[in-house]
Amino acid sequence: MRLLTKLVGLVLLIVGVYFVGQNIIFTTQVSPFWWSDLSAAGSVLAITTGIISLLFFRRIVGDLGWGLVILGILLIFVSGRVVLLPTSLWYFFLSFVSLIAGFRLITTGRLDI
Repeated sequence: MRLLTKLVGLVLLIVGVYFVGQNIIFTTQVSPFWWSDLSAAGSVLAITTGIISLLFFRRIVGDLGWGLVILGILLIFVSGRVVLLPTSLWYFFLSFVSLIAGFRLITTGRLDI
């Protein structure tokens, strides 16, 4: 039963991420400047290094990992554009309820309503 609860939580979490991600588009800007390519490559490297350090070396470099993830997110906004498509409040509410319910089922195994 515990495995089924975690599986349902994972499915709800994936559905929530899918619905939120459908309305967010990341685009790159065509720029004649050389630093736009540098920040795009830097964002990929910073996020990848940050996630690896958080997953495998959390005790040693945990704070550095979070810093690299934040730096990568900032470089994404510097190197490109984030386009948020219009969405209804109901759609937004359902996607976040799905995210939160899935996360709670994975971490605690129950929903406190």
